[in-house]
Amino acid sequence: MQRREFLVAAGALAAGTLAGCASGAARGGASTPTGGVRETLDAAAFRASRRFVDNRFGRIAYVERGTGDAALFLHGFPLNSFQWRGALERLSPYRRCVAPDFMGLGYTEVAEGQSVAAGAQVDMLISLLDTLSIGAVDLVANDSGGAVAQLFVTRHPKRVRTLLLTNCDVEHECPPPAVLPVIEMARKGTYVDAWLAPWLVDKPLARSETGLGGMTYTHPSNPTDEAVDYYLAPLVRSARGQAQVNAYAMALEPNPLAGIEAALKRCTVPTRIIWGTGDTIFSQESADYLDRTLPNSKGVRRVPGAKLFFPEEFPDLIAEEARLLWGVG
Repeated sequence: MQRREFLVAAGALAAGTLAGCASGAARGGASTPTGGVRETLDAAAFRASRRFVDNRFGRIAYVERGTGDAALFLHGFPLNSFQWRGALERLSPYRRCVAPDFMGLGYTEVAEGQSVAAGAQVDMLISLLDTLSIGAVDLVANDSGGAVAQLFVTRHPKRVRTLLLTNCDVEHECPPPAVLPVIEMARKGTYVDAWLAPWLVDKPLARSETGLGGMTYTHPSNPTDEAVDYYLAPLVRSARGQAQVNAYAMALEPNPLAGIEAALKRCTVPTRIIWGTGDTIFSQESADYLDRTLPNSKGVRRVPGAKLFFPEEFPDLIAEEARLLWGVG
């Protein structure tokens, strides 16, 4: 069966990739297939690449690299497009890579009264693509960006060539139980002061077992100081940013994927699933659910020990799987 033939065993190959990436991540890069380290864009270069589109949703921040057929990268919470910096560098020779900041996160400025729920994020993305004269895309997503990707592909199937999903929400795990306390803090207006602001000031705390790093990153050296600043500063240092990130968290309920399974079963878009086995936010069963629900799934690649935000840490792995799915390189 095609999807099973495509399946990459999670044994020596995945373990070797993970080990190689570990040594690269400690030096601020990621290992290449030949064992060298390929550097990724730093915060200054990424910031210099940032562009904006003004539309009815607000002032939408995005980064674009490469030319040709487009690929759209959807980040997780509470991150922004900086999450994909390594993947953009590796995949821009093959695609016009576009990585926006969701409404409520990063450097996007949300219009007054605009919803930031997952369905509204899809509408914003369609508007952004139309402005950029982009028709169909290869969709790559992580975490809550995966929920948006599922809504996107079921609502606009003709605008998606392929779908690459990493650890993310599924209908029966949206939002996941681990996120419920965050949503409650956002409702009370305490989320920024209790978590984000202390992490921004104290980077080792952000990387500790109780911080963003310990909860969602594989390596204890992550997120780097510049990544913490890039992700959290726009959410903490202005009243507008604080209001927007609270709105994003609260919009994770009610379940935006409720009732989507039937539409997923009708989806014919070629899909590949990559799932970190060390994730404590999303269950391992969710990867299998996506695999059996999406009829054109090309199987699951499991990454031993990798936590939720592994796509940032292992961009070579993301690039490898994307090229295989796209049939390039």
